[in-house]
Amino acid sequence: MTGTTQRRRHSPAVYRRRRIVLLIAVLAIAGVVWLLIVQPWAGAATASSDDDEKQQPQNTAESLPVPSNQATAGGTETGAVEGAVVEGATPTPTAGATPTAQPCVASEIAVAAVTSADTYAGDQNPQFTISLTNNGPDCVLNVGTTAQSYTVTSGDDIWWRSTDCQSEPSDMVVLIAAGQTVSSATPLSWDRTRSAVGTCADETRARAPGGGASYFLSVEIGGIASTEPKQFLLY
Repeated sequence: MTGTTQRRRHSPAVYRRRRIVLLIAVLAIAGVVWLLIVQPWAGAATASSDDDEKQQPQNTAESLPVPSNQATAGGTETGAVEGAVVEGATPTPTAGATPTAQPCVASEIAVAAVTSADTYAGDQNPQFTISLTNNGPDCVLNVGTTAQSYTVTSGDDIWWRSTDCQSEPSDMVVLIAAGQTVSSATPLSWDRTRSAVGTCADETRARAPGGGASYFLSVEIGGIASTEPKQFLLY
């Protein structure tokens, strides 16, 4: 018996389904190739890294910078020097770590005005420093010279402000550990004259009276003022 077996033809719907499946497979392969070439996640990782670097404080607090003042009669320009004057913990930040510390809260930061002595003879210039203690959790604070001020008063009379003749102020954002106390790297000297903007190099500025006269030092750093003024006497 002879004859031919006739090949069965699929319906048009089957061919359409096959073409759709093939098209989807081609698009999926093209999408994978595009992702491997473009790598959009690389840009996101770089942006995240850049944001972390912006948030990271410059360094951990070890000592406070000191304002630099123009030379005045009987005084010399004073600037920040290297060297820590620190009590308590001094943690080292981990490179590349995302900071978790929040800005310091004023009520948790104790700022104190410190003088090198309680009394000064006629030939001695008072030396001032700032002491800062963090009574809260780890936090960040701008302790740069732009955020510092020293003020000397006698009664209601303001005799001297460090900001009147300050030169080249700068910001310095640091991490202050919980319980850490940090002080000025070096004292700021007062030449015992009355300060005013525009008289910084004037050798005829009025000199503060001595003879046991009482004066008070107040300081501020990072927008946080000292708890109480520090009294000292000039002779």
